[in-house]
Order: sequence, then C-alpha cells, then structure tokens
Amino acid sequence: MQIRPEQLEGRLARGLEAVYTLHGDEPLLAQEAADAIRAAARAGGFAERKVFTVGGAHFDWSAVLGAAQAMSLFAERQLIEIRIPSGKPGKEGSEALLRYCERLPTDVLTIVQLPRLDFQQSKSAWFAALDGAGIALRLDPIERRALPAWLAQRLARQGQRVAEGEEGQRTLAFFADRIEGNLLAAHQELQKIALLYPQGTLAFAEIEAAVLDVARYDIARFVEAVWSGQAARALRMLAALEAEGESAVFVHWTLAEDMRGLARARAALDAGQPMPLALREARAWGAKEKLFERVLPQLGAAQLARWLHAAQVCDGLCKGLAHPRWPAGAWPALQRLTLVLLGRAEAGRRPYALQA
Repeated sequence: MQIRPEQLEGRLARGLEAVYTLHGDEPLLAQEAADAIRAAARAGGFAERKVFTVGGAHFDWSAVLGAAQAMSLFAERQLIEIRIPSGKPGKEGSEALLRYCERLPTDVLTIVQLPRLDFQQSKSAWFAALDGAGIALRLDPIERRALPAWLAQRLARQGQRVAEGEEGQRTLAFFADRIEGNLLAAHQELQKIALLYPQGTLAFAEIEAAVLDVARYDIARFVEAVWSGQAARALRMLAALEAEGESAVFVHWTLAEDMRGLARARAALDAGQPMPLALREARAWGAKEKLFERVLPQLGAAQLARWLHAAQVCDGLCKGLAHPRWPAGAWPALQRLTLVLLGRAEAGRRPYALQA
C-alpha cells in the first residue's frame, strides 16, 4: 500500500506492518522514516536487527531468505533491513524478493530501502510484491513551492514560528531560498535555530542572521525554473551551478535539447496534431510535460528560431569561440541565453508571464 510520508506516524501508531519499502532520493526523509520504523519496531519487541546491503550481481540472496526463516537467538522478534542502493535487484534478487514476500514469518519485520525508481522498476513484479506485503513510501525531494510550509511545520515541532502575514511569508521564502535542494543541511539549520532562539515568534532578522546559504541545485531544477518563467530563481541557480563546478557544456546542452523539443512540438501543432502528440514529439513527460503544455501555445516558430540561433551562439562560446555581440566566457553566455529564454534580453512580446 502506497502512503505519503506524513501518514507514516499515524500508521505506525495503529500497528506494525510486515514490510516497509522506502524509495526515493531525499536522504533526510528516508533517514527519518527508517528511524521512525526502527523505533516502533523496538517498542514492539523486534530487538534483534540484521542488515543486508545488496551490492553487485553476485550477492548471496540465500542469506536473506535464511535469516527471515531462522529463529532469533537473542530475541523473540527480529528486524531485517535490505538495502539495494542501485534499485536493481537483478533476476536472482527479483525472484528472491518474490519468495521472501510469499513466506513472511510473523516474528520478522522488514525494511527495504531503495533509491528513486524509474517507471519500469515501479511496475515490476518484485516491487508489486513488496508493496502488497506492507507499506511503501515514496520519499521525493520537497519542491520549492512546498518548502515554506515544510519549514513552518518543522519550526512548529520545536515550538517556534514566524510572524503572521506578509512578514512571515517573507521570512519563510528567505529561509527556503537558503536551503533549497539540501534538506539535510536544512535540518541542521533548524536545529541551530532551536539552540539560538527561545520558543515563540521568530523575526526576519533572526532568521537572516542565523541561516547559512546551504542551497544545492541541479540542472533539471534550473531548467524547470527557466520554463516556469522564474527569472530571479533561475539566475540564482545558474550562479550556484557555476560555483559548484558544474559543466557549462552540459547546462547548455540541457537547455538546447529542450529548445529543440519545443521546436518539434511547435511544428507538430502547426501540422494539426493535438497537444498530447505534440508533447510526445518533444519527449516531454512528467513535470516537464506540464511546463511545455503551458509554454507551447504562446510560442511561435519565429520565436523558437531566434532561441535556437541564440543557443547556437552560446554553444560556440561554451567551446571557446568568441562572438562580437555576446559576453565572453561560457557562464556569462549562459546567463545571456537564460535571459533570452526569459524574454528579458530581447525586444518584442514576452513569450509567457514571468515571476520575480
């Protein structure tokens, strides 16, 4: 059964399941969920713990199956953790997990830890067996728009809060910008605030003085900010990617690949194809599909041609070629290209509404 992370505490209070499957790329949420399950297991008498980390194709799955069937030497009940860092148990592991779920003993509680699963893995027989045997939690990173509420909830846990109204929203937005993409560091910043300030209302100045800039960004989120029209956020993320040593060539390639996809989709729409088929031409799925669906109706072929020309110029600059009307260097050129895509570096109608 799939549940949301915030539902876990209530489910544990109602009783323990045989299997808990944790999958996702957010380490803080995965750690907290596993710790909560372990604590509930200890309280329920699962005193002995065995951990198996699956590494490589030659992992001995018989040890896992044997541990689940063996009587505990030191306790009436035992906790077994199966960690699969790759998310791919392989053929032998898939069969072993199916057998494991078919013969679950009542005195064993199992935690299976996995990274983010792709579509094929999430539809596999072995994952369906784990899901059917207990509870599955998908632990994804917190999106930027949800971070202020997440921070407010965490502050409330330690008896603290921000001011009401616009000042409080400004405080949470500032906090979110400082910790975006790095929840582990965010957790440390929250703990620091709990030590620095007493319980009660926190002023903006207190948060500003206490919270370090520990945000971490990836290229996918930067591109999402561009197509969302979030100018300030996109430029901030681009500067962070440069500071973190990301490849300028790869950043450019990601933007250019999306532009080529939009051009294919625009051509499909102009040829009379419906939006779903046009988005398929753009190879847009998930969150990107929704962004492209909003952007495409406001883009014409001429606009896309100008974008692609700008991307071609930027490509040369990223590879060391100069251009008389563009700034020298890969990262200044990427900033210029970003502004072009956001409609802030060229004349004419903006392709879509921008957000500060």
